Amino acid sequence: MTEPSFLTTTRESYDTVAEDYVARIGPLFEQEPISRAMLAAFAEQVRGPVADVGCGPGHVTAHLASLGLEVTGVDLSPKMIEVARRQHPELRFFVGSMTALDLPDGELGGLVAWWSIFHLPPEVLPAVFAEFRRVLAPGGRLLLGFHVGDERLSPETAYGHPVTYDAYLLEPGKVADLLGRAGFEVTARLAMEGRKLPQSCLAARAV
Repeated sequence: MTEPSFLTTTRESYDTVAEDYVARIGPLFEQEPISRAMLAAFAEQVRGPVADVGCGPGHVTAHLASLGLEVTGVDLSPKMIEVARRQHPELRFFVGSMTALDLPDGELGGLVAWWSIFHLPPEVLPAVFAEFRRVLAPGGRLLLGFHVGDERLSPETAYGHPVTYDAYLLEPGKVADLLGRAGFEVTARLAMEGRKLPQSCLAARAV
């Protein structure tokens, strides 16, 4: 079966930028107390293992582990997983796609997709959210972070390197509606300003 082009371009681009991505994103995360507060609230509600989907170099995976969670990082980019394993050798990481997670039905107590649905075409989101619901146990917790808007971006460079991916800005109301159709109840919403692109976090429970 032919792989969708958005997966190929995303993988290749993040393989290219991985090392420089780490240098820039890690310090930014340390300057985001509101983001960390959302992750802390998520951690308090979770019962059972957690997947950090689109984990990149593993900084959020490591933060979740520091909050006492049993967490595994998953990323499409083999180079990102290589970096994550090097930086956090005590944690588990594997290469995988959020479009088809290599996890049993109902195995997880929680799933985090922290700014990692950015490169999914909107028409793919219903299937991805259904996949998130599949791997979560009833009552399992989901936390999404994403960039807000209604636009497709096609940058030519990122993190000092050429890239070929597209990126998508999403409207929180539409994302919440899609989550509801996939079997989730949205339990909290947070809007964040002050960055180049507005951001939103949605917390949800599998029903």
